[in-house]
Amino acid sequence: MSKITRIFFTFALSLIFITIAAVYIGLNLSLPKLSGDLYSAHISNDITLERDILGTAIISGDSRKDIAYGLGFAHGQDRFFQMDLLRRNAAGELSEIFGSKALNVDKQHRFHQFRKRAESIVAKMPIAQKMLLQAYANGVNAALAEQSLNSFEYLLTNSTPRSWVPADSLLVIFSMYLDLQGRTPTRDMVLIHIEQLYGKNMLAFITQNSPYQAALDASLLPTDKLEIPALLMKNLAASKVTSIEEPLDIGSNNWAVRGALTASGKGMLSDDMHLSFAVPIIWYRAQLNYKSQIGDEVKQVQVTGVSLPGTPAVVVGTNGLVAWGFTNAYIDTADWVLLDDKQMLSTDIELIELPDSTLEYPIEISEFGPVKQINGKAYGLSWVAHQDYAVNMELMGLETASNVQQGLALATSIGIPVQNMLLVDSEGNAGWKPAGAVPSRTNPSNTAQQAYQFQDIMWQENEPNLPQVFNPDSSRLWSANSRVMSADESTRFGDGGYALGARAQQIRDRLFESERFNEQDFLTLQLDNEARFLLPWHKFLITLLSTQPTRFAKDIQYLRDWQQCACADSVGYTLVRSFRHQFIDASFAPIETGLNKLNLSLSVVKRYLEPAIWQLIVEQPADWLPVEFSTWDDFAISIYQDSVDTLLAKHSESEELADLQWGEVNRLEIKHPFSRQLPFLSRFLDMPSQIGFGDTFMPAVQKRSFGASQRFIVQPGSEESGIMMIPGGQSGHPLSDYYRSGFEDYANNVTTPLLPTDTVYKITIKVGD
Repeated sequence: MSKITRIFFTFALSLIFITIAAVYIGLNLSLPKLSGDLYSAHISNDITLERDILGTAIISGDSRKDIAYGLGFAHGQDRFFQMDLLRRNAAGELSEIFGSKALNVDKQHRFHQFRKRAESIVAKMPIAQKMLLQAYANGVNAALAEQSLNSFEYLLTNSTPRSWVPADSLLVIFSMYLDLQGRTPTRDMVLIHIEQLYGKNMLAFITQNSPYQAALDASLLPTDKLEIPALLMKNLAASKVTSIEEPLDIGSNNWAVRGALTASGKGMLSDDMHLSFAVPIIWYRAQLNYKSQIGDEVKQVQVTGVSLPGTPAVVVGTNGLVAWGFTNAYIDTADWVLLDDKQMLSTDIELIELPDSTLEYPIEISEFGPVKQINGKAYGLSWVAHQDYAVNMELMGLETASNVQQGLALATSIGIPVQNMLLVDSEGNAGWKPAGAVPSRTNPSNTAQQAYQFQDIMWQENEPNLPQVFNPDSSRLWSANSRVMSADESTRFGDGGYALGARAQQIRDRLFESERFNEQDFLTLQLDNEARFLLPWHKFLITLLSTQPTRFAKDIQYLRDWQQCACADSVGYTLVRSFRHQFIDASFAPIETGLNKLNLSLSVVKRYLEPAIWQLIVEQPADWLPVEFSTWDDFAISIYQDSVDTLLAKHSESEELADLQWGEVNRLEIKHPFSRQLPFLSRFLDMPSQIGFGDTFMPAVQKRSFGASQRFIVQPGSEESGIMMIPGGQSGHPLSDYYRSGFEDYANNVTTPLLPTDTVYKITIKVGD
């Protein structure tokens, strides 16, 4: 090696070392200080912020307003960048940080003008709620001011954190609207165009009621088979088989039993909310301790659960007397109105900021809402998220509820995406009610309405009369994103994209297998991955492959050994699941091809296709059979072989079926947003990859980066036995002790206590300048 080469090599190594050292020092400087005394002029009395071994934020003070400041401070220390992304996501302001790569998302979300709506709602809020949001914002901004150096996300994006304001907390709730209801307008638009392209009979065939129903009152919607609509030969000839993306079952499971079914006589609640996974995970452990005027008494309140960084409320939790949890309700909260030439349209210009420029983005506005132009027609969107009652801070009323009845009474005033709220109390009561914003209009529709039919005035009022169930005779309640209310009530409130119902049926049936439950029983049910839904598909596939037993001998053996579960080592489960997915894709390819030309897809209604696909399997209509096949068996075997080839190409270097174990195919991968763009950061930022064990259509919901974002089980008044498992840590800082805290327990199905443990760090925030 020459002297010059040695000098250059030494210089390069030194530069790398200096860079690594600078990054490490910078990351350390951006770590928040978790102990000591601070001063604030924005609180009435001293407050404390303690953290236990998991990083649970334990906040104690005299008033709820001061507690909001403390929670804002904790969120600002641990999660500010996540909060920033949530507000920017809803407002359509991601391009300011990420540039043109985020422009399409920003345009989609700016269409709803949530920044303007949030600012308008804050201006009209009751003074107490406005002051509480301001206190929370003050806490967040105090945490930002305490940082020695901006967090690494801002350094990597060459951007600067922007102060938090009260409207930002409402934008975080609007971001949840986009997650939980954002597909409803898209779903309706797809149904509108199925009807336009293929007729009313096709629309009815695709959306026919499923036999998988589990309403609380056991009512059933009719499931009479419909006539299969004819498919024209030109549709078959022009069709192209593409993967119809499986929609994420965003929603959740929850169930509850009355005290009659527990040893303590207290009600017991289980809640696991299903959302996309990222690092950090969306929820933040918190316990709030404060005094509240309840009636003529001043009582000490202790609320333990998970909060949503960006907002001052405990979303799911318990106060020792009442516990509450949610699943997405999926009632109809959006309608499209077909506009004619008589409708007056205006144009709003939204300014989208990019790092080096400003883009003018025009949005057409009708009297019914913002306008989309599709296939030469204009449609105005009325969505509950556009109404003034869509977001507020009334959810916090649950923190001081004394019993289930009080919690149920709050449901119609809560401003969140409408949820199935389940409540239990320490006296053994249990109840269900939709909680959240529900329009008062009485004519929900899955297809476009004419302007003259539209009851616009009723959209401007929140529905005061919602169904509820209190202390059912069975002592059991459940919901899992399918229809919960009665068949008659369902007609009134509409279908906004209900889940299929197989998951809810399995939960209901499990609950009736026992007359006594404890926390471990509920956790076992949360982890139930039995594949009851796929049993008919398993039988169908074995029968099909048995027509060629020599060719498919290995496949048949794996299918016989499938264990009837989404188990980690099951190859047979992978084969059945993939076959179903591709059989639906191939059978409905003519419809999907037509929709794709309009940038639409069956994806948002794919779960509805189960009854229709079984009619095709049983009746085998000749006009639905692709022209290159002479029989439906030939068609089905070809689909199976294609599905296996696709699996092997993606998951096996040796092209062996043995490599298709479900745990590997469905491996859990929880990634930081930056590692997706910069894979070399993965080892530093991501959670450890884990063998998968669950799927859709069963209680144990899990996909590669989706699933139970928390597992919560509690009997109010017996919180010491409660469970709160979360697939990620409290802090978003990769050098924090709390970056991965709790993940290992979640990944290994080890229970994590609900209540905080001994204090590790303590900050005292004192009154002062």
